[in-house]
Amino acid sequence: MRAAIGLWRWRHNPLRRTTDLVEAWVAFVALALLCLVAPLTGWAAGASAHGSLQRAVRTQQEQRVPTTARVVRPADRPAGGPSTAEAAGEERLRRSVVARWTAPDGSARTGTVTTARRQSAPGSTFPLWTDRHGRPVAPPMNADTALAHAVVAGLTAALLAGLMVETVRRLAVRRLVLTRYARLDRAWAATGPDWGRTGTGS
Repeated sequence: MRAAIGLWRWRHNPLRRTTDLVEAWVAFVALALLCLVAPLTGWAAGASAHGSLQRAVRTQQEQRVPTTARVVRPADRPAGGPSTAEAAGEERLRRSVVARWTAPDGSARTGTVTTARRQSAPGSTFPLWTDRHGRPVAPPMNADTALAHAVVAGLTAALLAGLMVETVRRLAVRRLVLTRYARLDRAWAATGPDWGRTGTGS
């Protein structure tokens, strides 16, 4: 709005310089781009991410099978304990156990998996997701999570587009200011030798 008001104000101002009018137009175009291009970019990026993520959700739900695993015993801990603070924090919440579960083809499988500490006692059961071959995998992404990721992607794209427009506007204004200073320097250099002597006859 300020850009439009500035552009209107500079139309017939006798003090208007060419760079003033150009700067007002740059601000007006930048405002239009922020109002149109940035939202459209965000919408396009979000829609594309949403479509891709929904396809991934459907694929994961088709390829991953829920089952129930039973803890056989705690898994052997690596020598030296957790190597990082993150690993130590994870160990406080989850524990590696040797568990037994049934693969989609009906065969019994045994392997090392992680589960919540409260479910790590021998004989405890916990939900487990496997692929079609019975190998443990992460749970499939749900539709709400995919939507949230798509929204974040759209907002990020819109913010980046807006940042790019604002960066170009600032660069253009900086260039105009430098041009303005250069013209002022040239005018001052041309007037300077006669400064204070105008009309004295010298």
